[in-house]
Amino acid sequence: MASLQEVDAILAGKYPAKAHARRVAEHILSKKSATSSTTKGIIYLEGRADALLEDTDEPVPFRQRRAFMYLSGVDDVADCALIYDLDADKLTLFIPPIDAASVIWAGLPLSEADAQTKYDVDEVLRTTELNATLAKLGAEKGEQGMIYAIADRVADKISFLEFGGKDFKVLGEVVEECRVVKDDYEIALIRKANIVSGVAHRKVLESVRKVANEYELEGVFVGECMRGGAKHQAYPCIVASGRAAATLHYVHNNKEVEGKELLLLDAGAEWKLYASDITRTFPISGKFTKRSRAIYDIVLKMQEDCTAALKEGVLWDDVHLLAHKIAIDGLLALGVLKGDKEEILKARTSTAFLPHGLGHYLGMDTHDTGGHPNYEDSDPLFRFLRVRGRLPAGSIITVEPGIYFCEFIIRPYLKNPKHAHFIDEKVLDEYWDVGGVRIEDNILITKDGTVNLTDAVKDPEELEKIISGSG
Repeated sequence: MASLQEVDAILAGKYPAKAHARRVAEHILSKKSATSSTTKGIIYLEGRADALLEDTDEPVPFRQRRAFMYLSGVDDVADCALIYDLDADKLTLFIPPIDAASVIWAGLPLSEADAQTKYDVDEVLRTTELNATLAKLGAEKGEQGMIYAIADRVADKISFLEFGGKDFKVLGEVVEECRVVKDDYEIALIRKANIVSGVAHRKVLESVRKVANEYELEGVFVGECMRGGAKHQAYPCIVASGRAAATLHYVHNNKEVEGKELLLLDAGAEWKLYASDITRTFPISGKFTKRSRAIYDIVLKMQEDCTAALKEGVLWDDVHLLAHKIAIDGLLALGVLKGDKEEILKARTSTAFLPHGLGHYLGMDTHDTGGHPNYEDSDPLFRFLRVRGRLPAGSIITVEPGIYFCEFIIRPYLKNPKHAHFIDEKVLDEYWDVGGVRIEDNILITKDGTVNLTDAVKDPEELEKIISGSG
């Protein structure tokens, strides 16, 4: 796993926008070759525009469009556009003109020279030159000229009249597929987000016995991330104590923590739009109870064994199935489940305790693109998988098994004869206060195995030492 120094050395270079543009163009042409013999054309993309919140002069928090970021590297500047000329292999970035009135409030914007130095592009122009550039390119390419853009992401003022053909479908699809396999720079961005988040996770461990409410720990985590240079979270923090941890995407973060067994912290910073996604579950008192440790050990085995099974070409469905088999074995050993393990699996009773998928692709989005889920799957074991199919080398996926004691989910199983005879309700009643346990790391798939990009502590004895102040 790359160290902070190694990561920073990679990130000292430029985001590989030109390589991404070439990759996208190659995929577009391979898709279009069956229906068209021409390679003449351009890719056109617009970044996110500045906007105001309704009924106020406050701006909407800026979040760059992912496709635009992928082909430009521009993560924090609004109202930009780009053109990639497929024939000439030329990437041009258009930045907004200087507005004298806004300089008073916001200072000087990015200059052409600064943008040329900062971004991996061939040319930088102002957006005032955009339509003239499009008209010139369209005239040069003639009737065979093709424009590739994304539907509903082209401003009304933009004209493609000179181009012979327009495709508003293939570009978005291709970008989403290309984003699955990460290059070294993207991997470094996600590793950097993990490094910063790992420090923040440890700070929460050191603080948990000193706070009264969940939101205090959210403040600790976010503050530590900002101290590390990460101003934004990849997603809203989940800080769930006690039974609240059985709610998968708990968002309240406002309950008292006193007297509860475990705290589940699902939190990760982003670094230049690239996400980390890390979950740790630990004892608030600094010491696992016997029952909470038993569940923790099952989930840790699920995570470690599933991660060990990963490499290029592995079918994600099979790894998810492995997680359920380990969960069933563990819950049988505790007496929560009873009966034959093959029959329990066949009945899908384990989905009462692990209702979500094992993980998802990670990138610019926390739940990244390219997973091809099938939420209409008739099999409840696989219905909520966000990734289906075989994993390519270079993809980054989360491995996040869990066991949850959510009454809203489990009670119907207890009333269903198909499942009820596999669950010992008397033993189950001892575990409601455990709430839920989830452990989540960010895993890079390689040809022969994996690299774990997450270094936040998860060893149970180490967790207890840090919380207790002896680690």
